[in-house]
Amino acid sequence: MTTPQFPNTTIVDHPLVQHKLTLMRQKDTSTASFRALLSEIAMLLAYEATRDMKLATEEIETPLTKMQAPVLEGKKVVLIAILRAGLGILDGMLQLIPSARVGHIGLYRDPRTLAAVEYFYKVPGSLADRDVIVCDPMLATGNSAVAAVERIKQSKPGSLKLVCLLACPEGLKNFHEAHPDVPVVTAAVDERLNDHGYIVPGLGDAGDRLFGTK
Repeated sequence: MTTPQFPNTTIVDHPLVQHKLTLMRQKDTSTASFRALLSEIAMLLAYEATRDMKLATEEIETPLTKMQAPVLEGKKVVLIAILRAGLGILDGMLQLIPSARVGHIGLYRDPRTLAAVEYFYKVPGSLADRDVIVCDPMLATGNSAVAAVERIKQSKPGSLKLVCLLACPEGLKNFHEAHPDVPVVTAAVDERLNDHGYIVPGLGDAGDRLFGTK
C-alpha cells in the first residue's frame, strides 16, 4: 500500500506484519520476543522489497522432463545494515535471501544536533549492477538513512531501496527530499517525531530493545 503524501513509500499492511508489530510495540515485550518478532517481520518486508527483482530463464530437468524455469537475473543482492539496530532486520532478511552479500555502516546520532556521524563503513567491493537494500528499523529524523544512502550512492549500485520497521512523516519527508529516487518499504508510518527525536507512538529505542541495553 502506498500513500498520496509519500508515493515512493510502500506500507506493508499484511495482517501478520501488523499483528507482530503490535506485539513489538508493547513495553513489556521481552528482549528475546522483540528480537524474534523483528526477524519475522523482516522476512515479510524482504518479500515486498524484492517483489520487482528481475528474472531470467534457464533450462532445468525435473524428474519428468526438461523445462525453461525462472531464476533471478544478475548479481547477488547486497544487504547493508545501519549499525547497530539494522542487524535485527538483516538477520531476518538473510533467512529469506541467504546468498546475499552483506555490508555494514556505523552511524550514531549526535544527541545535541541529531545529525548522523559515521564511524564505520564496510561493504562488498563492487556494488555496480547489484540490487542494494539498506536496513534500519527506525526512520525517525531520517538523518542516518540519508547519510547512509548518500555514502552508498558513491559506489553506483544498480538499484537501491530502504527497508525500515517504522517511519514517521518527518523522517520520510527528509529522506525523500534528499533521495527522491530511493523507494522506502516499511511496516507503518506513525503519527509524529517528538522533541527528543523518537517516533510517537513508536516502540522506544529499537537498538536498546533488540540488545537489552539502556
